[in-house]
Amino acid sequence: MKSWSSLYVALSRLLALPRLGCAFIMMLGGAGLAAHANEKSILVELDYARVVKIPPGAQTLVIGNPLIADVTMLRNNQLMVITGKSFGTTNLIVLDAAGTQVGESMITVAHPNDKLVVYRGPHRESYACNPDCMAAVDLGDDHAYMGETIGQIKMHESTLTIGKH
Repeated sequence: MKSWSSLYVALSRLLALPRLGCAFIMMLGGAGLAAHANEKSILVELDYARVVKIPPGAQTLVIGNPLIADVTMLRNNQLMVITGKSFGTTNLIVLDAAGTQVGESMITVAHPNDKLVVYRGPHRESYACNPDCMAAVDLGDDHAYMGETIGQIKMHESTLTIGKH
């Protein structure tokens, strides 16, 4: 089985041929890393949640830009959940009960490894590939493509709930 990087190279060579026109395919993604709240950088994939250890005594979590990532403290285990909401980087500050800073990290939200992005001129479409590629909705996708894909998802959900009543 070929790796994503070799698939990208093969597709890039194919797309260089004039007969394929303006279609452009690109793979984006980041590698997962083990994380603690006092590390300098934590990587989270868009639309994914990640459990992260926080320093002992942590009482308050402050996220610099809540549009990029969301954090929820799990008090019993000295853990928090970070959810990637949009692309970008923001900071996280951890405070103890007295308001003293006990940790700080940078959170970067990146594109998942299993996504394929297709550009058709100015129009963008995303596909989730594991191993087969299926339509998916992602930030930056063309509005018409998003509407059609979301419509299919809602129709599929409604057929699943018919039998549950």
